[in-house]
Formats: sequence, structure tokens, C-alpha cells
Amino acid sequence: MSQLKQIQSHMTRTGLITHTFPVSRLLSFCALSNSGDIDHARRIFDQIRSPNTYIWNTMIRGYLNSKHIDRSLALFRRMVREGAELDARSFVFALKSCEGIEAVGAVGGIFCVICKLGFDSETLIRNGLIHVYVKNGCLDFARQVFDLSPVRDVVSWTTMIDGYGQRGFGEEGIRVFKLMLLSGEVAPNDVTMIAALTVCSVIGDLSIGRWVHGLIEECNVEVTLKLLNSLVDMYAKCGCLNTARRVFNVMEVRDVYTWTSMIDGYAKQGDLELARRFFDEMPERNIVSWNAMIAGYSQKNRPKEALELFYKMEGVGERPVEGTLVCVLSACAQLGCFDIGRQIYNKYVRPKRVLSSITLGNAFIDMCAKCGNVDEASLFFNSMPERDLVTWNSMIVGYAAHGNANQALKLFIQLIDNGIKPDDITFVGVLSACSHGGLVEQGREYFKDMKRVFGIDPKAEHYACMIDLLGRVGHLGEAFDLIQRMPMKPDEAAWGALLNACRLHGNVDLGKLASHKLLSLNSYDSGIYVLLANMYASKRRWNDLRTVRSMMREKGVKKTPGFSSIEVDGKSCKFFVADKSNPQSELMYNLLDDMFLLLKLEGYVPDTSLHLLYHSP
Repeated sequence: MSQLKQIQSHMTRTGLITHTFPVSRLLSFCALSNSGDIDHARRIFDQIRSPNTYIWNTMIRGYLNSKHIDRSLALFRRMVREGAELDARSFVFALKSCEGIEAVGAVGGIFCVICKLGFDSETLIRNGLIHVYVKNGCLDFARQVFDLSPVRDVVSWTTMIDGYGQRGFGEEGIRVFKLMLLSGEVAPNDVTMIAALTVCSVIGDLSIGRWVHGLIEECNVEVTLKLLNSLVDMYAKCGCLNTARRVFNVMEVRDVYTWTSMIDGYAKQGDLELARRFFDEMPERNIVSWNAMIAGYSQKNRPKEALELFYKMEGVGERPVEGTLVCVLSACAQLGCFDIGRQIYNKYVRPKRVLSSITLGNAFIDMCAKCGNVDEASLFFNSMPERDLVTWNSMIVGYAAHGNANQALKLFIQLIDNGIKPDDITFVGVLSACSHGGLVEQGREYFKDMKRVFGIDPKAEHYACMIDLLGRVGHLGEAFDLIQRMPMKPDEAAWGALLNACRLHGNVDLGKLASHKLLSLNSYDSGIYVLLANMYASKRRWNDLRTVRSMMREKGVKKTPGFSSIEVDGKSCKFFVADKSNPQSELMYNLLDDMFLLLKLEGYVPDTSLHLLYHSP
């Protein structure tokens, strides 16, 4: 800019500043160059007495590039108002401005000017219209412009295909792609094929993806790196990692996107070891690569590895984004590490190093609730300026999980009063709250209201909540009747709730039936055998108890050891039965002995029935 200003000074002294062509080059540098200055460009523009179309367009485009969307659109309006000559590029830049501010009404106004000046048959302008309608989510308007276009080039078709894919209407995107091939108007290029493969990834249709892959070879489409990356990504997202690997292996050039697609594919399929091998071998990484691996660990219940990788990412100077923090907060929730989760949130979100969002807020509420700090979750919930349904659901489920039924139901009523429509997850929280609170009548009404009032068909998890509710209060006959009337096959959660209720209330016969149903679904779940054994032990049916032990030995099932955990100074410590691995174990056991002695002095009698599986005669 310092050099440009010297040139500008020379042009001013010599009078060249009044000549259209040299001043347009001066303006172009200021408005469009990466080292330019859009404000200086505006000062130059304001001194030009009769700017031509190119100069107007340059200024509009400059504001567009520098993200001053409102100024870009305002300058176009001024151009129309002052009767300046417009060309196709004027309208294209104006339409791009509307894309930025999602102003559908402004698009309509520009379209009126387009028609009035006779530009409506220009393919470039119609493509601009299709593009801005697609970007603003107005697919019906985009399709109208597309269908009425006298000429459609490869950009028209590709924009429409990609638009349907990006907005979740993959099937329609494929129909447009097939229509393009049948019309014979224009041959697809590499960008069209990328759009078609993206659609296949969205809908997860491997057969159509393979068909598109075949067309690439048949149509002699130029095979670019982006196209090969789209192929790898499509096969990975459709679960066909063997083919994705074959395409990956034959690629002469790979970039970060190529490697990340493979990492993401293997991580989502659950093969975290192979995903990590790709991650460790990739020559360079970006934040998307780190996110894919961290998300894989977090979503597959390996939160410790997720946190370790996050700290490693911080160590190499990579800055997290919203998606990273959502996965890390989820990992903290799984580990019960509230202090670590709060520290990470305060480090990045409070000082706005990562912009706060509803999604991040929801993750923080969920983490607080799952770590046992429902009060902190409530404080954060009340401080949020904006909330969505997930926010309300997280708080309702949090209250329910901690037995605060009244607060959960009170929040549900507030949700309804705010005009928000609940979904199936909301009712999992509501019914769970009723179950923990023993609110049978309210639970029955809410269960009926799901379909009757809100049009939501109860799912298996809602039936499981109701069975648990009825079972807890001893209505075992009604619970069994409900499980028999389920429109879907009862799952482990439903039969497990019934078995636990039978153990609580000593109904051995019904409990035996429930356990057999559970074992037919999963014969290697140690929890089923423990529940059944404890039920037999409480009734002193020792022969049946020995049978359970024998079944466990035959199947090779071992009781999963239970443990307690506590977070101290941001570190989660686990304690198993008779565990003396902690260096302070002797001090801990002495303290427990003292506490137990004080309890006995107060008249406490411990319930040892849960240990009868291993200590019965």
C-alpha cells in the first residue's frame, strides 16, 4: 500500500488520476488485492466523477471479498438508483452479496431489475440466482429458475445437484443427476461428479456411488485430486473401507483431506487402531484430522485416549474449534472429570478464543450433569441467551438422572409454555424423571400424551422407562402386560427393567422369565446373572443360585468388577473392591473402618444381600 500511494501521488501530480483506465487499476489493487485496503479504495472511488461499470463492479466485489456484505449490496442499490450501466457481472456480485446475508427478499428485488433490463435470459445470471437460492435454502425457488432456464450449462446442473445434497435431499439430487445424463444438454465434468459423490455420501447409497464411479471412467472425466478425494470419502462414509483403501493406495498424490477421510471412516466403523495408524502416518495434519481422531475416541467410549490426544494437539500448537471442544467435553462427561471439563471450557470459550455457541453450551450442560454437578448445569442453563431443544433436553435428562423429578417436570412445562415442541428424547427424560420420583399417574399421562397430544410414537426406550416406573412401585403385572403389548420386540432395556423390579419385590417366577428373555438376547452380560443370583439369594433358593453360577462357568462369563471413582485436582481416581494399589490405601481403609464403626454405633445394619453371589452356602 505504501508503494501504491506513491504511484497515486505521481498520478495526481501528472493528472492521470482523472483518466478512467489508470484509476481503475489503482482501485482494483486497493479493493481486490490481499495487501490492499478497502477503505482507501472507497476514498478513491468517491473521487471518481463518472465511474464506469467496471469500477462499480470492482468496488462491489471488493466489499464482498472483505466481508462487508451490507456495503456491497448498498453500493449495488446506489448503482441502480443513479442509473449506472449494469452488466451480467454486476448482478452476479449483487446476488453473491445476498448469499452472505441470507436476504431472500433482496434477491427478489434484484430479480425484478434483471427482468426489467432484459438480463433474465443470461445463463451466468440465472446460475447466480440458482446458486444464491440454494445457499439460502430456498430449493423450490432455485428449481423454478433452473426449470425455466432456456439454456442450462454444466454449472446450472452441478449447482442444483450439489444444492439438494447439501440440504439433505440426496434422492432428489440423484434424480437431477440422472436427468442431466438423459437430457444430453451437457456432459458432466469433475465438479459435477464430485457433487454426485457427495450426494451418495449424504444418503449412504453405496450402489449409486459405485455407479457414479463407473461413469467417471465411461465419460472420460478428468480425474483430479479433489475427485479422487471425493471417491475415498464416499466409500468411507458408505462403510466400504476396502474400496476406499484401494482408491487411496493408487493415488499418486494425497493431501490432508485424503488421509482424514480414511481416519474418519475407520473411526466411525470402530476400528480405532487402524484409524490411529493412518493418523500417525499422515505427513501433515489440520484441525479436521485431529477432530476426526478425537471424535472417534470420544464416540466409541474411549474418553481417556480422546483427552490425551487433545492435550497432544494443544502441545503442537493446533487451536481447537467448536467440534473439538464438544468431543472433549463429552470425553470429560464419560470420565466424570468435571474440573478438567470446566478448565477447558474456561480456557477457550470464556475468553472467546473459541466462539460460544448453543452446541458448545449444550455440551457443557451435559458434561456438568453427567459429572454429578447438576447445580452448575442449572446455573449455566439459566445464563444462556439462546437455547434450542437439545439444551432443554440436556437439562431435563440431567435432573431426571439425579432424581430431581419435580425440577425435570417443571422444566418440561416451561418448555411447552415457550412454544417448543418436545421430541422423543424429551420424553425419555420426562418418563425417567417420573420413574425416579415414583410418579406413576403422571408417568401414565405423559406416556399417553406422547401420541395423543404431540404425535410422537413411543419407542423401545419409552416403553423401558414405563416398565421401570411400574416395576419400581411394585406394579409388576401391569409392567409385564405392557412389555407384552409393545409394538416392537422388547429389548434388553425393557426386560432388564422388569428383572430388576422382580429382584426388588421378590417375584422369582416372573424374574426367571425375564432373565431367560434377557439371556436369549445377550448370554454374556454378567449383570443379568448377578441380578438373577441376587434375586435367588434374597429368597434363599440356593440350588437355583448354584445353577446360575454353573451357567456363568459354562459360558465363561465373569462378573464385571464394580468400582467407585472420585475426581481430585482434575484427576479421576478409581477404586475397586479390596483395591490397595493407591499409595494412600492404608490411610483410606483406616478412615473407612472409623466411619463404619460410627455407623454401627448409630444402629446402622448393612445390607449384604448383594454379596451373596460369592459368599452364599
